[in-house]
Amino acid sequence: MFSKPSKTKFYKALIFSLIAILFFLNFSVWGEENLEEICQLEKIEEQSKILSKEEYRKLLEKCQKYYEEKSEQIEKDISQTEKERKTLQNQISILKNKIKNLDYQIYQSNLMIEDLKLQIGDTENSIQKNSEKISNLKDKLKTILRLIYKEDHRSSLEILLAETKLSDFFDNLMALEKVSSKNQELLKEIKTLKSYLEEQKVSLDAEREDLEKAVQVQTLQKQESEKTKQEKDYFLKLTETEYQKYLREKEESQKRVAEIRKRVFELIGIPEAPTFGEAYEIAKYVEQITGVRPALLLAVLTQESNIGKNVGQCYLKNSQTGEGVAIQNGRKIARVMNPQRDVPHFLTITKELGRDPFNTPVSCPMEYGWGGAMGPAQFIPSTWIFYKEKIQAITGKTPDPWNIKDAFLAAALYLKDYGALNQTYESEWKAAMIYFSGTTNRKFRFYGDSVMQIAGQYEKDISEIEKLAKM
Repeated sequence: MFSKPSKTKFYKALIFSLIAILFFLNFSVWGEENLEEICQLEKIEEQSKILSKEEYRKLLEKCQKYYEEKSEQIEKDISQTEKERKTLQNQISILKNKIKNLDYQIYQSNLMIEDLKLQIGDTENSIQKNSEKISNLKDKLKTILRLIYKEDHRSSLEILLAETKLSDFFDNLMALEKVSSKNQELLKEIKTLKSYLEEQKVSLDAEREDLEKAVQVQTLQKQESEKTKQEKDYFLKLTETEYQKYLREKEESQKRVAEIRKRVFELIGIPEAPTFGEAYEIAKYVEQITGVRPALLLAVLTQESNIGKNVGQCYLKNSQTGEGVAIQNGRKIARVMNPQRDVPHFLTITKELGRDPFNTPVSCPMEYGWGGAMGPAQFIPSTWIFYKEKIQAITGKTPDPWNIKDAFLAAALYLKDYGALNQTYESEWKAAMIYFSGTTNRKFRFYGDSVMQIAGQYEKDISEIEKLAKM
């Protein structure tokens, strides 16, 4: 049936087909089970050499979705960790204040204890002095009592012989009794004072003991608070480490999403003047990067250049004056490009892209102002320079205002900067107005109104495209 060479070719084709089927089956399972591994950029690079362009694009889209979802989850983890971090920081702050307050209370209590010690010392000294006084008075009383006793027991003969007058004896006896009475009163007062001082000492000792116990309790509370604070500090450190880890993961995921988006963007093979469906494909990817609604972006680009079909009808010819010519008939036209504001940037842009600055289409001037707008997005050179780095950060290559994809990105970034992300009629109308004239001056409202009308129609067209895609 087959010749030998034909059989060989057939078997080779069959073997290759089987290998391919096994690979794709394996790839399908692998893709479902371990996107983390297959979506590594080096793995993706390997797949680009094996898969068809359409299959490679589907893989990129799948990986893009995976990393976007991962970024969202990481964002939630960051938010949760941030809350925990703030809670721990608040708790640590409260504990620090509590420890400070306890330090203050301990210091205050220690001062009071020192004061009580002084008072107790003074009281003890007073008790000692009064004890000495009591002892002296007791000695004196003993002496007086002995004398009184002695006088009481003298015989009449002894009294008569010893005293010249009998009255002297009685005067002496009365004096002794009077001194004895005074001493007894003083003794009683001193004893009362001593008793009071002893009670005061007991009270002060009790107060000091209470304060010392309070200081012990406060010291224990402080130690417990310091221990709790150390634990919170430890957990805060762990939380901070986890927080920083999530931030790094988020940054890594965002980098991967950006890299994959760039590759998907490069895969979209679109001519310089695309069909609406092709333009919508670009607008969808640009929306993922900028958040600008595709219908609005397409409406603005329709208004500016009919989505790349009319990128300018003039050439710059004189870099000193900004004069140029009409492309169609060579007629000289003034004010084609502002020589101070735009021409230097225009010469730089065209040089970087290898374009002839004097044979590159730009817009002709309107009845007022200057022309010189470039490409599908119709950016003047001075504005393009401002967005150049932003575009390069996304695409990874030198931005080209005449490249349809770069133009879409530039226009969307501009609209985003002026409020189009809110996606309300008012915010999008305002962004479109600023895109056209740099202001929201209502004398130019024809532009904003027209853009919003076109965007409304495009939204309907997009809905139809999406319906057909699902069929």
